[in-house]
Amino acid sequence: MVRKGTHKPVVKTPDIRTVAALAKVSIATVSRTINNSPAVSERLTKRVWQAIEQLDYLPNPHARSLVSGRSRIFGIIVENITNPFFPELIQSFEEIAVAHGYEILVSSSNSDPTVLATCVRRMLERKVEGVAVLSFGAEEPVLDQLVHRDIPMVLAEFRLDDPKVSTILLDYSTGIHEAIHHLLGLGHRRIAFLAGPHKLHSAITRENDFRTAMQDEGLPTQKKWIIECDHTLKGGVAGFAQLQALSARPSAIVCSNDMTAIGVLRAAYMEGLRVPDDISVIGLDDIDFAEFTLPPLTTIRLSRADLARSAFEALRQQVEDPANPKMLREFLVSTSLVVRGSTAAPAAGI
Repeated sequence: MVRKGTHKPVVKTPDIRTVAALAKVSIATVSRTINNSPAVSERLTKRVWQAIEQLDYLPNPHARSLVSGRSRIFGIIVENITNPFFPELIQSFEEIAVAHGYEILVSSSNSDPTVLATCVRRMLERKVEGVAVLSFGAEEPVLDQLVHRDIPMVLAEFRLDDPKVSTILLDYSTGIHEAIHHLLGLGHRRIAFLAGPHKLHSAITRENDFRTAMQDEGLPTQKKWIIECDHTLKGGVAGFAQLQALSARPSAIVCSNDMTAIGVLRAAYMEGLRVPDDISVIGLDDIDFAEFTLPPLTTIRLSRADLARSAFEALRQQVEDPANPKMLREFLVSTSLVVRGSTAAPAAGI
């Protein structure tokens, strides 16, 4: 038996001409409306957008950029996309950007200068209007490429004497001081620090703030208990192993980021140690995973939403209101301690 085929009518994808015909305006008026031109009256603007919604018309972003001279794209460069902190940061940045009518172009440097240079070249080819370089210490090799092309930038913890460059300052000190004060209140005096890689200025800042906090609380800092790691799970495992190999061991470990701390939790479990009964652990970042570890991780919160908001606002001001004499050049993001289940009083005799 031969069945007769049923053919659905082909629906033509609406274009700018279709919108103009439905709204009973010229193509130029539709184009000006889409590009937010003040030359179009409020009455016509409303009519055009009603037609766009009715037709479910999607404006061509490339065509829009040709008409307006703007790409409305912001780039964001992060250090390591495998660290959950950065996808969470990117998500926050994108939500804010989309809400303001911008798209984003994402690149991860993987701490490799060659990869970073490629990321920047790709962004220049896409004609981004600004770049948030949030690699926390690996941005120096690419700054000239952006500065020489007069592209607005925002950098994390890095100041550059250029009118188109803004800086986000991160107040690690407050959160780290809270962490040391918390451990001291529990009775800990033997506190180690698993630092980040010294090639990142953010890691050096965190380590220095730890040393200062210990000194301010009148606690001794032992050189052997400050170990450079690489901000990864394996780095936390390796750092913990180095501490375990010492004859004198700490009763608490503060880590430069949460991934290192989660690696410590894993290593302690494999050694048959109980957290926090045998050793207390504190991270830094407060990634979403932190509250789901066993036990839930006490950590120093660095808000990705606040960081993303500051980065976007810095770029938006540079692009949309560059002549504003009150434009902010520096933004401060604070930290605070979040106490969960990985810290407790030290075991008797420690």
